[in-house]
Amino acid sequence: MLRCVVHLRGGGCLSSVALPRHPRAPRLHRCNTTSSTTEKPFYVTTPIFYPNARPHIGHLYSLVTADIIARYQRILNPTRPVVFLTGTDEHGLKVQQTALAKGIDPLDWCNTISTEFHKLAQRADVSGTVFTRTTQESHKQTVSHVWRSLVARGLIYKDTYEGYYSTTDECFYPSSRISPHPTLPNTMIATETGSVVEWSREVNYKFRMSPFRDALLTHYSRAVALNAQAKDGLTVRGVCPDSHQLRITRDLEMEPLEDLSISRPRERIGWGISVPDDPTQTVYVWFDALLVYLSGIGYPGTGNAWPPDVQVIGKDIVRFHAIYLPAILLALKLPLPTTLLAHAHWTANQKKMSKSLGNVTDPMQAMDDYGVDAVRFYLARVGGRFRDDVDWSEEQLRKHTDEIRNLLGNYFLRMTSRIIKNRAKDAISVAKDKSFRGLLSQQLVNVDLSKTLDISAYAELDAPRTVEAFLPLLDSLGGVVSDCMKNLEVAESLHAIVQVLRYANTLLTNLAPWSEEQSATITLSSYLTALETLRIVGILLQPFLPGTAAKLLGALGVPEVERSVAYARVGTSSVGGEDVLSVKGLKLFSMPAGK
Repeated sequence: MLRCVVHLRGGGCLSSVALPRHPRAPRLHRCNTTSSTTEKPFYVTTPIFYPNARPHIGHLYSLVTADIIARYQRILNPTRPVVFLTGTDEHGLKVQQTALAKGIDPLDWCNTISTEFHKLAQRADVSGTVFTRTTQESHKQTVSHVWRSLVARGLIYKDTYEGYYSTTDECFYPSSRISPHPTLPNTMIATETGSVVEWSREVNYKFRMSPFRDALLTHYSRAVALNAQAKDGLTVRGVCPDSHQLRITRDLEMEPLEDLSISRPRERIGWGISVPDDPTQTVYVWFDALLVYLSGIGYPGTGNAWPPDVQVIGKDIVRFHAIYLPAILLALKLPLPTTLLAHAHWTANQKKMSKSLGNVTDPMQAMDDYGVDAVRFYLARVGGRFRDDVDWSEEQLRKHTDEIRNLLGNYFLRMTSRIIKNRAKDAISVAKDKSFRGLLSQQLVNVDLSKTLDISAYAELDAPRTVEAFLPLLDSLGGVVSDCMKNLEVAESLHAIVQVLRYANTLLTNLAPWSEEQSATITLSSYLTALETLRIVGILLQPFLPGTAAKLLGALGVPEVERSVAYARVGTSSVGGEDVLSVKGLKLFSMPAGK
């Protein structure tokens, strides 16, 4: 039986649920059973991956980016449920042609490849709550419902379409979005994707887009204005990075919205959902796929997850998600998604990865070679700014793997060494309160934690030379990460965390608590500061390195209920239970031989 996922409870991981071959219509389930039944869940989605071939590193990038956002929301507000949707888009001409070439049924091919995407999510420790497929009966019911609703509103009509069509993109393009091929004569390409297009003429159904142009322009213009005001500290309403939003706004201002072809003759594409009441037509694959964000949460049934708070997509499908989907939503009188995060691409030697060039990176192999959290760290650290394409480099992957292993893994082992504990024991023996929080509170008497620092404080090259100078940076780290994550600044969040680890390691070297020349009091202060650093950093690394963070927090004895962002402040939780010296260092990262 095919194994995959529909819905998980309790914020569970994709790895724990089996799906039947023909799953029932999904219903929205809470991801946290202790939450209010009326609170809107935080809803985050990935692109719905097209299973024409096996997953590549770009798919993992989208999954990990969305997972970081979902996991952060869970530790920011543990009582608020999180719905995290991913899945596969399984209809269309390319799937039909690939299955035909392989001599197998299209559904059998989709079953095989969809499973590969599900395995990738499992392997990468992605905490999705919904894995949906467009071949599910529940999705087909949603598509039919939406189609009939739009027909009833007079927004769908039958007509003859003439224009450019890209088999690669499975998309019709207006003449304004077509340009000559740079090298091939008499060949046209889609300007946005570079895919070859051909002239096509056929009878199909169209969706009236023009009634929604003004509403879309108002929506994005308002988002630009609110982002400029940074209302509530939020600067990523609408489409981000802002270069995409500006382009969409300009297009809406300069170009009329042409009606959208939303079906194809059944004789040309048989692998897809039949148009309701017209078996001669197949629902256009993009129209079908865009509705998965609704079907995945049970639309038109009851549920309060809509609209999505964040939709993660690749930059090459911005128009579909920023214009076509919102127009459909406006027609259905549904609210629009809050934020569309359009990330850049991973390349190889500055070229887009493709099977034909033989430069595709296998994400499963990368995780096998370096470890899941090392690859997640690299994707977020290097690719977490989203604006520009990033070149995949095994040398850089190795460099950043060494970075986090040394700054976090080795630091933990150094600070829990027997020699430091033995020297700290002498200072603990004369203390009145020998608990971690009691000892730390004594240390904080002369430390001013009243000043709130921002991200600029973590750009300094010179590390603080005393515990008293370091602790305010550690205390403000949770707030800085929260500010960054509110605006989806993933790389900046990690930078602040890594910088604190750099400061902590430098401080450790400067204080040398293992030295017999150092006082037992300074050794204890160094030890307590290190444990508190590891506790706070461990909490904040949970979205990025979930396996490593769980291992670290478990070793520190941090209670499960004290692992939220609220506890990422100095002195707010305990370490080591009743005995502060009971913390045992362990190896947080493993590296296969030869790496």
